Amino acid sequence: MRTDKNKLSIWLALLLGLGFIGTSLLSYVMYRDAIRESIIVNELPLTSKNVYLELQKDLLRPNLIASMMANDPLLQDLMRREDKNARQIASYLQEVKAHYAVTTSFFISEKSRIYYYADGILKKVSPNEPRDAWYFRVREMAAPYEMSLDPDLANRDAISIFANYRVLDNKGEFLGVAGVGLTEETIKQLIRDYEARYNRIVYFADADGKITLSGGDAGLDGKNIHDLTGRDVQAINLQVLREGVFRYGQDGRMHFLNTWLIPELNWYLVVEKTDEDALAATRETLYVNLAVSLAVMALVLLLTNMVINRYQKQLEEMATTDKLSGLPNRRSFDLIARQVMHGAQRTQEALAIMLLDIDHFKEVNDRYGHLAGDEIIREVANTVKGAMRHSDILSRWGGEEYVALFKGCDRENARLLAEKFRAAIATRQFTHDGQTITLTVSCGVAQYDGLETLEQWFARADRALYEAKQTGRNRVCVAG
Repeated sequence: MRTDKNKLSIWLALLLGLGFIGTSLLSYVMYRDAIRESIIVNELPLTSKNVYLELQKDLLRPNLIASMMANDPLLQDLMRREDKNARQIASYLQEVKAHYAVTTSFFISEKSRIYYYADGILKKVSPNEPRDAWYFRVREMAAPYEMSLDPDLANRDAISIFANYRVLDNKGEFLGVAGVGLTEETIKQLIRDYEARYNRIVYFADADGKITLSGGDAGLDGKNIHDLTGRDVQAINLQVLREGVFRYGQDGRMHFLNTWLIPELNWYLVVEKTDEDALAATRETLYVNLAVSLAVMALVLLLTNMVINRYQKQLEEMATTDKLSGLPNRRSFDLIARQVMHGAQRTQEALAIMLLDIDHFKEVNDRYGHLAGDEIIREVANTVKGAMRHSDILSRWGGEEYVALFKGCDRENARLLAEKFRAAIATRQFTHDGQTITLTVSCGVAQYDGLETLEQWFARADRALYEAKQTGRNRVCVAG
């Protein structure tokens, strides 16, 4: 029985564990996939577009300032008498720099090739100087302006983003290049602001995937986007894709990228997000669900074991106890008696057995009813138990018969005990529904001889009981 109960507990634990854990894991996977889909479809494109628009605004501002300078009549008037207005040109550039809070402002005259900046004259540009190549590139291009990333000669060669605007007179003649610049650190700070505001990683990459500019905190500068994604590139090809959402797995996390082309720089704005933060709450929910599942499983197993133990105890009681009298039944007495017999064979202890039968019990049932008979069965049992020793064992044998086992008791002492029971019942008046019932009992006693079987021993006591019945009832007879 215990083995079967253990097997049931194990199977129940497996089923509950698989059910709870499987449900929790399935829910987690569904939530995880839904979160990732939301990042791809909604969250990342929306925040990426916001970053893109803000960046466009921040990058467009230098471009608008340079455009204003290129079309400013004041600057063109100053250039007509450039040789006499060098100081005024510097003052003009100083005012632009201060008013618009840019890092640098400049003008290069095509006529004199002088590089003017806010503090005066910096140098003369030359086609033979590699660092001046950008000017001659702008001079020859058809577009009205360009955005470039170059060292700022006027600011200790700090890498800066320049808005370089071609200046033309009213006849379309090329007068020079005007523009403003923002240092790389200024742009990095903008990127860091975006990252803090939107909780994303933001950086720029060129057409080959090389990261050209980032906030610096993630250590991405100089790396290649394809190296970051490892072999799981998933068709990220910035040379042909102008915008899109891509993903790759790394360090147990899923990374999502959204790319936007910045035409002014010919760079790609890359906004990256991992699913770590989004899944943190879901993982916490998973752990809570697993803990609750384990607690529920333990409670169910505990309650199941309690119920099983309770019903097992009831079954054992039903199997070994007589329901009507509350005494051990015949099967239980048989097991106890055999154990006591084996012990007596080793210790040579005296044992005796007594069979007790209620006289004329059928007349009690016929006259007072079966309910009265059931009550008599219980009361006779209680009367005998009240007169027994603590070491004696009383059992209901069946019908109106009882059997008692006397430990350490020879034939004569067993007879005296039986007489005690007989007298107690004979002198007692039993009542049912206000009616008085007088009873007698007959007893047969036999001492165990140490060699016979339980059946042989019991048969001798049964013959003594038969003798008591045949010789007038209400008496005790002892087997020879």
